[in-house]
Amino acid sequence: MPIEIHRFGVGHRRKDGPPGTTGVAGQVIHSDAQGTIAELAFSRNGRLEAHANPNTTWFIVIEGGGWVVVDGERARVAAGEAVLWPPDVPHGAWADHGPMRAFVVEFMGDGDNVISGIVAGGAGLRTIGPGNVERGEGSLHDERPLPPDPEAGEPR
Repeated sequence: MPIEIHRFGVGHRRKDGPPGTTGVAGQVIHSDAQGTIAELAFSRNGRLEAHANPNTTWFIVIEGGGWVVVDGERARVAAGEAVLWPPDVPHGAWADHGPMRAFVVEFMGDGDNVISGIVAGGAGLRTIGPGNVERGEGSLHDERPLPPDPEAGEPR
């Protein structure tokens, strides 16, 4: 079996998100019946507008920092922290003083509790509670790379 490599990051991100989202670009790295993994890049003042989805989701900050909101409660986050977004609970994120990059890992089905434990072992966590639900819909994936976006903190 050949090695499978998926490209993401500079040149592969697309502007997308729920209505009202600004200054955020992303790329789906993997998606199947068990879950989705995507990278998000927030420009300074980029905002993923509050929304809900039916799946247990982890927002894992890997660079920079900003804010998250879960069910109306706000918290500052920074690289090395992971935030649990429970199913059907409004959640969002934004960068304020500079760019922020994060992975979004969305689980579907009964296996999400096992994988949540793996994430819990490797990052600082802010949790509310996991759940098991059906797969949600997304639209970040596109095969054509774009030029770098300096507003999202990408180098030229």
